Amino acid sequence: MRNKVTSAADAVSLIQDGDTVCTSGFVGVGTPNELLLALEKRFVETGAPGNLTLLHAAGQGDGKDRGLNILAHEGLLKRVVGGHFGLAPKMVQLINDEKIEAYNLPLGVIAHLYRDIAAGKPGTISRVGIGTFVDPRLDGGKLNKRTKEDLVRLMDIEGKEWLFYRAMPVNVAFLRGTSADPEGNVSAEHESLDLDNRAMAMAVRNSSGVVIVQVERIVKSKSLNPRRVMIPGALVDCIVVAKPEHHHQTYATVFNAAYCGEISVPLDGQQPAPLDARKIIARRCAIELRPGAIVNLGIGMPEGVAGVVTEERLSEYITLTTEAGVIGGVPTAGLDFGAAVNVDAIIEQNQQFDFYDGGGLDIAFLGMAEADREGNVNVSRFGSKIAGTGGFINISQNARKVVYAGTFAAGDLQVEIGDGRLRIVKDGPTCKFRERVSQITFSGRVAVASDQPVLYVTERCVFELTKDGLELIEVAPGVDIERDIVARMPFRPIISDVRIMDSRLFGTGPMNLKAQLLDLDFADRVAYDRERDLLFLNFEGLQLRTRDNLDAMRDAVVAQCVRIGHRVPVVVNYDAFTLVPELETDYAETVRAMEEKYYTRVSRFTTSAFMRMKLAQVLTRAVQPHVFESKGEAQRFHDVRR
Repeated sequence: MRNKVTSAADAVSLIQDGDTVCTSGFVGVGTPNELLLALEKRFVETGAPGNLTLLHAAGQGDGKDRGLNILAHEGLLKRVVGGHFGLAPKMVQLINDEKIEAYNLPLGVIAHLYRDIAAGKPGTISRVGIGTFVDPRLDGGKLNKRTKEDLVRLMDIEGKEWLFYRAMPVNVAFLRGTSADPEGNVSAEHESLDLDNRAMAMAVRNSSGVVIVQVERIVKSKSLNPRRVMIPGALVDCIVVAKPEHHHQTYATVFNAAYCGEISVPLDGQQPAPLDARKIIARRCAIELRPGAIVNLGIGMPEGVAGVVTEERLSEYITLTTEAGVIGGVPTAGLDFGAAVNVDAIIEQNQQFDFYDGGGLDIAFLGMAEADREGNVNVSRFGSKIAGTGGFINISQNARKVVYAGTFAAGDLQVEIGDGRLRIVKDGPTCKFRERVSQITFSGRVAVASDQPVLYVTERCVFELTKDGLELIEVAPGVDIERDIVARMPFRPIISDVRIMDSRLFGTGPMNLKAQLLDLDFADRVAYDRERDLLFLNFEGLQLRTRDNLDAMRDAVVAQCVRIGHRVPVVVNYDAFTLVPELETDYAETVRAMEEKYYTRVSRFTTSAFMRMKLAQVLTRAVQPHVFESKGEAQRFHDVRR
């Protein structure tokens, strides 16, 4: 077997005019700076290669000069197809100046596209992007006037709308690992993420292209444990040993053993974030957490939720994830974003999006740059500022619940917090709530049609998405609704039953969210809609572990039914519900007795296929389960039966 170790200059000399080049990386994690610099050097010195197409999934850059900023040269690139551009301002400048063609597609779609190219498929079929700017009925992901070709097509499959993302041959891959043997086998023991390296290598190899991998060291031939080989040597053409300064673990950290899972680190010593607007928002978001929830945290404002989880000691009750492939642990922020400490597992990015797209996330906390009266959200473009969607569309469209986090106004917002109250000292000049967002990254209409619960959390108030638009549901103590909220908005939200935000949000010290997360205050879980004569039982996140728990639940429901005074139809939410096996028989008998005495009919819903199956097994011993996938389906069951 020939020795595949070569210089960066020799490796990039294999790239030809008009090639399509894909690059790995997530911010600075796994970004092959040595290879990017070598390609730039060749172009600057020789003018070749030119008219390249650049394909990348996650954003790669530091907001200044590193990452994809290195390739931002007129003539070097003809086209860019990417998931995120916010960290590559030099690339954005080329796009705005109409120097290159440019497309912004969802990160998860591009991750899946690598696999489909490798498999010889014509493209990727996905629901992700319906109703957003990626939809060909809107912009089709095109970012400037120069961009004409359609890469996205609307399809009808068995009466349902889908998007088809066209595949393309990929001629060159720039990838990154830790160790390589002379035959090209590559491991990633010091890398924080696996990303899509293997799928990209396969896609390029099956396109008859060139796979170039940047590593930090060469090891003895055949000495790598085959279970640790991320990219097999059969897929690799060139190995390049990087200079240490071009192979930092992230753009903020040279190396941290905790980022690659070599060690776990104590988290108790971390200092809590200061009590400011950002922390209030993060705390209010954290209130939405439920035991056992699988969670995604977006970049920016939602990163603060991880700090609240640590401060409130909730880590053992929930699983934090990032789209880059991290499961468990605590994600990092800033230019370390993508890495995490104390993780349970690191999987490939495309696999993570399999899970996300299939509805695996119980809740997602995402940033909110703009929102409008229909609940649409824009995080991707603001005039000439192109951030890009990243994994936002995949996550926001498919999570079972979405919570958007952001200050009410942009700019120099100053607040004063004390005595459990909030005072707006100086408001930001620009309200984030608009009559119409400038680009739709999240479609409120699509969310409403799928009965997806959506909240919009700010430091002064909370909105909820309804079929009629945004409804104001909470306001901070000390905030005047008309003066501090409505007067700043270009539209009047629905205002009917506004609650005061939890005063603990505005106090010093922990909020004791652990007790709330495990709380069995059943009275708060029972609500009667008198107008519709419908009883709602919110068992979301409920853990029935003892007979006392079961009795307390029954007593709370019976008390409400007695107050109603007649038998009533019931809708029950079983999302993230836990019932220990030893209580199953008693639970089924309790439900049977309640149906017989107090209910006319019952429908239950849960987004978990496992829980639907489990409830059917438990309840069919005594009652008809009537278990549905969404609240809307459960309620329609009652409407039809009326």
